Amino acid sequence: MVLTSEIPTREDLVGRAADVVPLLRENAAWSEENRRLHEKSVDALADAGVFRLRTPHRYGGYEADTRTLVEVATELGRADGSAAWTASVYWIPTWMAGLFPDEVQDEVFAEPDSRVCGTLSPTATAVPADGGVVVNGRWGFITGAWHSRWQEVIAILLDPDGEPAPIIALVPMSDLTIVDDWHTAGLKGTGSVSTVADNVFVPRERVLPLGAVVQGNNASTANAGSAIYRAPLLPVAAASSVGTVVGLAKAAQEAFFERLPGRKITYTDYENQRDAPLTHLQVAEATMKVDEAQFHAHRLADLVDAKAATGTPWSIGERALARADLGAVCKRAKEAVDIFHTASGGSSIYSDVPMQRIHRDVEAVNLHALMHPDTNAELYGRVLCGLPPNTLYI
Repeated sequence: MVLTSEIPTREDLVGRAADVVPLLRENAAWSEENRRLHEKSVDALADAGVFRLRTPHRYGGYEADTRTLVEVATELGRADGSAAWTASVYWIPTWMAGLFPDEVQDEVFAEPDSRVCGTLSPTATAVPADGGVVVNGRWGFITGAWHSRWQEVIAILLDPDGEPAPIIALVPMSDLTIVDDWHTAGLKGTGSVSTVADNVFVPRERVLPLGAVVQGNNASTANAGSAIYRAPLLPVAAASSVGTVVGLAKAAQEAFFERLPGRKITYTDYENQRDAPLTHLQVAEATMKVDEAQFHAHRLADLVDAKAATGTPWSIGERALARADLGAVCKRAKEAVDIFHTASGGSSIYSDVPMQRIHRDVEAVNLHALMHPDTNAELYGRVLCGLPPNTLYI
């Protein structure tokens, strides 16, 4: 099915995201308790066009640039980290699907709001078969699996005629088994369960070498001229992810100032917390860190979009900088949330106070292997020192 629609402006898309903030906040506690997004939240995100941001225009999508992704996710993150993270994760494999042959995209995007979940971890194997491959294995941390129609999977192709090599494949969720094992401290509402493939046949046209996808090489004729497909995978993935983290930092900032008026500092003579010099130092430092996180997020997105617009090749230094900005967003945002959380007092540990959920969510993001600040900083420093990167994921 081929559709066209008028592409909304960035301001319009960010405004739509802001409009769903109250509903996402209202459903956040339910999503936490049930370990997946509320259906009303999913429907609201769909109605706002959030799932179409990285869908090709010919299927009714918007082909939004990464700066738009950052700003939309920032709004969503102000409401619910799980909803924002799920949307952000969908954008990455949806973009990856746009690198596949056009006939494959016709399947994947048969519905304009078709959602694709996925992973970058090669925790499965594949063997050649007549007309394709047969995949077996299990993948963890599959955000949004409950609400997806397709999954992008990574497997190691064990070809008797060649060396083992990682591949990426697109598989309908109906071919996979969902394992309900998402029992976590943070990002509970993302429903990031495990999925299992048991002798799943994947046609050859739905399989690509992972190395080609990492480089952003395009097997699509229709998408070859689109700016958003001129960037390598990791900078795209990094820019797609950081808005959620900025949003969490802003959520903590808003939650703190909302509760500040009239709050005492218990066991002191401060009848109002905002009169205390300690509070002044805390909010100034935390707010500066929120600003710093947003700076790194915007610099990352603007780098991706500028290079996509011109189609100029990426240097190793630029790729490493993209990872460094990703880590810097996570670090600064977590530091800001930590300060606001510490300054929020004992009453903030109650489950109906958003601060405790925000704190757990930003901690969970910082533990993600690709988001981890120290891992990203080490990679950047390694490249700055003239050493080659020690990872494919750059």
